[in-house]
Amino acid sequence: MYVVGSIIARLGSKRLAYKNLLPFAGKPLVGLGVEILRQAKLVDEIVVSTESELIARVALDFGATVLRRPAELAGDDVPSVPVFQHIVEHHHCDVHVNFNINFPMCDPAVIDRAVELAARDGEALSKPFAVWAQSVERLANYEDPFKIPSAMRSIFDDVRAGPLDVHTEQDLLDTYRASQGFKPKGLPEGFE
Repeated sequence: MYVVGSIIARLGSKRLAYKNLLPFAGKPLVGLGVEILRQAKLVDEIVVSTESELIARVALDFGATVLRRPAELAGDDVPSVPVFQHIVEHHHCDVHVNFNINFPMCDPAVIDRAVELAARDGEALSKPFAVWAQSVERLANYEDPFKIPSAMRSIFDDVRAGPLDVHTEQDLLDTYRASQGFKPKGLPEGFE
C-alpha cells in the first residue's frame, strides 16, 4: 500500500493572515505539518498543495514535494475533495491522507490510524477534524464534495488530534501556550 500524505495550504486566510507561515514551536506551521506527516509510520510521500510561492519555498525547505494548485482550486469557496483529487491525479497512491495543519499538536499516530481505517473502509475522518483519509477509489467516486457523508463508517474520536483548531490569532496563541504547558480555556479534561 502506497500512501500520500498531503497538506493543503493557501496563503490567503480570511481570519488570520499568513496563518500557514506563522511560527509555532519555532517553525512555520506548514513546516511543522510536514514534520508531523514525516513521523507517521504509514506515509510514503508528503505533498503540499498550494498556490503560494512563499508556502512552496517553506514546504521544499522542510523536504516536501510541492504541487502547484491551479487558480480554479485556490479560492475560498473550493471544498477539499477536488483539491485531494488533484493531488492523487499527480501523485498516484492507494490511500491519500490529508493533515489539517490547523491542529499543530496532532500526534502522528492519528494519521496512521486514519490510513488504516481508510484502507479498510474507504474513508476515515478524525474528530476533531485534523486528519481525513480516503482510498483512491473513494476519491474517484465522491458524490458531493461539500458534504462529509453521513454514512461514513470510520469517523473516530481521538483526543491525540489536539485540542485546538487554529483559525484566529487567539487560537494560535492558545495553542502555543498549551504547547508550553499552559492550559487555555476550553481544553478538554485529561489533555496534556
